[in-house]
Amino acid sequence: QVQFVESGGGLVQAGGSLRLSCAASGSIFSINPRAWYRQAPGKQRELVATITRGGSTNYADSVKGRFTISRDNAKNTVYLQMNSLKPEDTAVYYCNAVIITSSTIPLGSWGQGTQVTVSS
Repeated sequence: QVQFVESGGGLVQAGGSLRLSCAASGSIFSINPRAWYRQAPGKQRELVATITRGGSTNYADSVKGRFTISRDNAKNTVYLQMNSLKPEDTAVYYCNAVIITSSTIPLGSWGQGTQVTVSS
C-alpha cells in the first residue's frame, strides 16, 4: 500500500511563500503522473496542479503563475512551490498519483495532508 506523506504547510501572510513536499513510500505509482489537490473548509477537494514523470505540468487557473509543481523521481517526491499566496489559498493540501485522461483520477489512498493558512 503506497502512502503519501505531505509536509511543509504553515501559517503565512498574504504575499508570502511556502514549499510543500510529498514523499511516497513504495514504488507502486512511481511512473504515474502526480498531483496536488487542496480542500478548503466546507468545499470539495479540488485539483491544483499535475506533473508527469517527464516533467510536463498543468495548473488550475486560480494558481497559474504563482505555484510551481516539480518532482524528484529518484526520491519519489513531488513538490509545490507556492508564491504570492492569497487568503483563498487557505486549505489542506494533499498529493496523490493520478491517471490523466479526459479527467484526472487519483489512484492512491489520501494522506493526512498539510494545512496551509494564509492570513490577510
